[in-house]
Amino acid sequence: MGPGSALSAAAKQAEQLRKDGNNYFKKGRFGAAIDAYTEAITLCPNVPVYWTNRALCHLRRDNWLSVEQDCRRAIQLDYSSVKAHYMLGLASLKKAESDEGVKELQKAMDLGRGANPKGYMVEEIWQELAKAKYLQWEHASTKRSWELQSLKEVCEIALREKPIVDGSYSEDDRSKHLEALGLVFREAGEADLPSEVPDYLCCKITLDIFRDPVITPSGVTYERAVILDHLQKVGKFDPITREPLNQSQLVPNLAMKEAVQAYLDKHGWAYRAN
Repeated sequence: MGPGSALSAAAKQAEQLRKDGNNYFKKGRFGAAIDAYTEAITLCPNVPVYWTNRALCHLRRDNWLSVEQDCRRAIQLDYSSVKAHYMLGLASLKKAESDEGVKELQKAMDLGRGANPKGYMVEEIWQELAKAKYLQWEHASTKRSWELQSLKEVCEIALREKPIVDGSYSEDDRSKHLEALGLVFREAGEADLPSEVPDYLCCKITLDIFRDPVITPSGVTYERAVILDHLQKVGKFDPITREPLNQSQLVPNLAMKEAVQAYLDKHGWAYRAN
């Protein structure tokens, strides 16, 4: 038996171990699944899915250090692994490394958009990303609010203590300046006040802000998962224009994606608007 045959035999054995691990996982036998994936890794250490499968088992057992280690190895082997970036993001958040966690979840979102429908997990990623981004915004908003209030109080004290001399500054002037000051600080705080997300940034079916927008030939933009579900379960037509529509005609709406991101960057509260 030549080297090629030995490699082929090892690959077949590793693949069978992966299937065994998958069966154990479905039954909730995570320890047995980990053992199977570990054997597969020993035989074929350069197959990223073996590492992400084992990482998922560690995740179910709350072994976040092992999740991180396996995901980092999977990313070394395949930087486009959506699951590896997603689970690494979750592991980072568990370590209270918010910025790193958000970065990995955002990477998973970027890679996951338009992915194979069987492995599509954009909504799952979005929920975790939105939760983390909202907490970041909430922390920053609270800090900004405190700083604005402190600055406002200092300015008000300075105005109230400003002496009135030789008629150049009157009580009427002081009242006007205090009123103007209040207006300035009110406007400064308005960016952090939640309101409604503009309709054009939301899917016409779910009414939620877009995660993975696609546009049809008729010019209507939908959430990818929602329009795909419609085409599969209801019929191959545009639900608004009623024109014939196939999956192959859907095109990523990059302009809408950028508009949504720009809005979220400015209005972090919108991560919790759904």
